[in-house]
Amino acid sequence: MRILSLIFTFLIVSTSVHATEIQDKAQALGFQPHKALYDIKLAGVRSGSQILNISGQMFYEWQSSCDAWTTNHRFNILYEYADSAPMRITSNFSTYEPYDGASLNFTSQRKRDGDIFEEIRGSAEVKEDGMGNAVFTMPENLEFKLPTGTVFPIAHSMGLAQKIREGAKFYTATIFDGSDEDGPVSVTAFIGKSAAPSQLGDEFPAIDKTLLGSPAHDVRLAFFPLQDQEEMSDYEMNLVFHENSLISDMVIEYDDFTVSQTLVAVEPVTDTCQRAKFKD
Repeated sequence: MRILSLIFTFLIVSTSVHATEIQDKAQALGFQPHKALYDIKLAGVRSGSQILNISGQMFYEWQSSCDAWTTNHRFNILYEYADSAPMRITSNFSTYEPYDGASLNFTSQRKRDGDIFEEIRGSAEVKEDGMGNAVFTMPENLEFKLPTGTVFPIAHSMGLAQKIREGAKFYTATIFDGSDEDGPVSVTAFIGKSAAPSQLGDEFPAIDKTLLGSPAHDVRLAFFPLQDQEEMSDYEMNLVFHENSLISDMVIEYDDFTVSQTLVAVEPVTDTCQRAKFKD
């Protein structure tokens, strides 16, 4: 699962003026920062898989600060196997993505049964000519060149929402999120029909129905790591993507198993920036 991270930095005022334009675009698209909780369950296994069960939760929070969007994903998942002891994986991934879309700071930590086994930190930037690079400080000596047109996670969500509004059926983009050591990926979105109104708000009282009421589409995403040059996708997912950026349902298909992530709680998050708004 590709996810994200948070290291706070400060931008110069001229960048923030352009950033305000990006914020306006997000508002025009109806994007709503929010925090959400998802139940994770095993939805299917392939023949020969040693997986018996997968269960857990994911917490997601997306905030709008003075200069950037910040995101945080926290996973707590129990894996149960046919031929070995169960294993609990917990993780915390965060990002800091300035509104101009030109840079990303990321950090993550993963634990296996309480012991840290992976830590990632670094930053990425895209220059004016469209080319970019990502530099990791943990692990050391790890860098990636970012192809022209690479976008970061929130910018990709905005691009997808725009394509949906335009009535497009496909959207392909190169994304870098810093969630692992594999570098950028090419993601192809297949945009389906409008999704039926969700009834999750009736089943789970912690869901804010006003957020759930935003129009939604069925979307299928296929992920292709650029480093592998494989014709087959690394994994794929089906999701219900709302125009306010909320994802109310997700099914992720890996090589030997499939998991579902169902929304069980969500509420809006207000702008955390207390500074005066820029004025002409």
